[in-house]
Amino acid sequence: MAAMRKSGMPGADAGLVDVHAHFVTAEYVQAAVSAGITTPDGMPAWPSWSAEDHLRLMDENGIEKSYLSVSSPGTHFGDDAAAAALSRQVNEFGAAVAAARPERFGHFASLPLPNVEGALRELAHALDVLGSDGVILESNAHGLYLGDERMRPLLAELDRRRAIVFVHPTSPPNHEQVSIGRPRPMVEFMFDSTRTLADLVFSGRLTEFGGIRWVFSHSGAAMPVLADRIELFRTLFLAEQPGFGPEAPTVPELLRELWFDIAGTPFPNQVPALTRAFGTEHLLYGSDYCYTPARGVTAQLATIDAAEPPAPGDDWRALTTRNAARLFAGTPAASHH
Repeated sequence: MAAMRKSGMPGADAGLVDVHAHFVTAEYVQAAVSAGITTPDGMPAWPSWSAEDHLRLMDENGIEKSYLSVSSPGTHFGDDAAAAALSRQVNEFGAAVAAARPERFGHFASLPLPNVEGALRELAHALDVLGSDGVILESNAHGLYLGDERMRPLLAELDRRRAIVFVHPTSPPNHEQVSIGRPRPMVEFMFDSTRTLADLVFSGRLTEFGGIRWVFSHSGAAMPVLADRIELFRTLFLAEQPGFGPEAPTVPELLRELWFDIAGTPFPNQVPALTRAFGTEHLLYGSDYCYTPARGVTAQLATIDAAEPPAPGDDWRALTTRNAARLFAGTPAASHH
């Protein structure tokens, strides 16, 4: 970080908070490979990760703290018992990394969905015993989307706890037909995030479970440009449904209450679209390391530092760090860390 301060890069003193940072363990990769997942979501290979490498990246780029999570495809490869054991293993590992360096690392726990009962057990262990800062949910779990009625018990418990829920995209069902042989993170991830977010809107879950602090990735995916279209459909075709009449909040109003990280390609186009649609008050920084290699993280930050500032005298580093402080204020895990 000191090197960045000397360079005069804007906002280098802000100490970025990275809410979209991943880790893998040897046991996790082996479990996935044993289940036949050798090219995760169509990517060429599994990444490697170590706390030392991650800290080096953070120091070189002015990142004060990173919240670690296991990315897509999650921890459920077809067997409930194996998924429960793997979730416990990666959660204990991630929480231990965070406990060893609480000023540098936090942790979002993995849950063995689509097994909702197992997910509830692991949620309690992660938040109450391990002291995790929140949970990560994939945009769907083997076709189970977040607004599905079967997810209600888990969402109710997350709501009761006012938990932070980081939603990470994954491959959609039947991805073989729609991805046309290309890596799913390129296009399909964006649409699956948008799909599950629309499902949360139209299932009524966003209003029913208003205590959940939702964090969506990649600048809201396609939602900034689709929110008005979805609102049009709500007013034209859904106004007779309970919760969707004239007295209901508009779709853009609902989405303004959520949080969005800017992992990926935030500038020149995605962040301006996001902030026009939903404002800047819930914008968060995300690196997507280790699935985005170190050189990609540095290049992304160069575009953030070179972008038009969010307001005179402000910058994107300082803005996202202020926002992160509000998001994490008073989390139950704060007492554990």
